[in-house]
Amino acid sequence: MFLCSPDLEYPPVSSALGQSQEESKGHFVNRKIQSTIFIHIVTFTVCIPVFGLHSYVAPHRVRRAHHAHFRGLRWNPVFRPSRESLLLQNQEIDRLELPRIQDDAELEQLKASEDLVPIIAGPTLRFDPRLDPDRRYCRPWTREFLDDLSAAYYKQFHSQIQVNSAVRTVKVQKKLRRHNRNAAPAEGEIASSHLAGVTVDIQRRGLSREQIKWVQDYMLPLKEQGLIEPEEERHQWVFHVMVSGHYTDWRESKMLAGDQPTPGDSEAREDLHLLQQ
Repeated sequence: MFLCSPDLEYPPVSSALGQSQEESKGHFVNRKIQSTIFIHIVTFTVCIPVFGLHSYVAPHRVRRAHHAHFRGLRWNPVFRPSRESLLLQNQEIDRLELPRIQDDAELEQLKASEDLVPIIAGPTLRFDPRLDPDRRYCRPWTREFLDDLSAAYYKQFHSQIQVNSAVRTVKVQKKLRRHNRNAAPAEGEIASSHLAGVTVDIQRRGLSREQIKWVQDYMLPLKEQGLIEPEEERHQWVFHVMVSGHYTDWRESKMLAGDQPTPGDSEAREDLHLLQQ
C-alpha cells in the first residue's frame, strides 16, 4: 500500500487548475500577437509593388512634360503667321489688280495668255510629287524669285529646294478648307494669296537648323524691302512666300549694275526706294 510522505507538499487542485488557465491564456495572447505581426508583414509585402508603381509614374510624367516643352521650343519662327501678314498679301494683290482665280477654266486662260508661267524643275528645284502638274504655275516675278532662291540655296548646300504648292483656284481652296481648318479663306480681305498665283509654299520639314536659318537670313532683307511677304506655317512646315510685283524691277536694276540679285545690301535698299518713288 502506497502512503504519502508527510514531508512532501502537493499544490491544491484549485491552484493547479488556475495555473493551467493562465498558461493557456498566455499562449492565446502570444498567438494573437504573432497573427497581428504576420498580417502587417503580408500587407507591407503586397503594398511594395504599389509604392514602386507610384515612384515609376511620376518620372514618366516629368519626361512627357519635358518632351512637350522641347517640341514647343523647336518652332520659333522669324516669320510668324498673322492676320496682318494676310492683309498685306491681299493689299499687294489689289494694288496689282490681279483676279482671284475662280476655277480651272479661268486658270487655263491665264496660262494661255502667259499671265501665269510654268515653274521649271531642274538641278536646283523639285516639286512635291503630290502637287498636281496643272497647278505648277505662278506669276513671272514669283518664278524669278524661285530661280534666284534655288540657285543661291544650291550654291550653299548643293541641294534642291522643294515647291509644295503654287497657284490655286477658289474651288480648290474651298475644298482644302474642308480638310484643313488652318488654311486661309477662299474669299474676303484675308483670302489665300495662292488664288492670284503670286505665292508658293517651299518645303521646310526635313531641313537642318543651319538650312532653315540660311533661308530666313536670305528672306529677311527682302521682306524688309517689301519685295516678299513670307510666313513660316507650323502645321504644314513650309515657307509660305508671297512675292511682290516690285521684285522684277529690283532684280533688273541689280543685274544692270552687274550684281547678282542677292538680298541684304544697302545698295539694293536704295534701288528699291528709287523704284517706289
